[in-house]
Amino acid sequence: MIKVTFYKHTDDFTGFEFSGHSDYAEEGFDIVCAAVSSAAYLTANLLSDSFFEHIDVTQSDGYMKLTAEKSDNVDRLINGLYQHLLQLEEQYTKDIIVKITEV
Repeated sequence: MIKVTFYKHTDDFTGFEFSGHSDYAEEGFDIVCAAVSSAAYLTANLLSDSFFEHIDVTQSDGYMKLTAEKSDNVDRLINGLYQHLLQLEEQYTKDIIVKITEV
């Protein structure tokens, strides 16, 4: 199962952490893993390369953590990722779980 934790400071998103594998299908054919990974990387790349926000990213196999300073861009993009993953969670309840943690 993929576990996703979104970090919020007061009302603003400031980061996220993904861990695990969905095991929906074998490696290379896992549409849940592909959807989640693609969305996470898109968000990180938009923040750093398009909006020039300073972010810290740690990643390894089955793991990604992103943290950033509070800003409107960070909040909006991570909120978009959160909304996207909530929809995936509704479709694939056995493969992904999404939560929010206050920091």
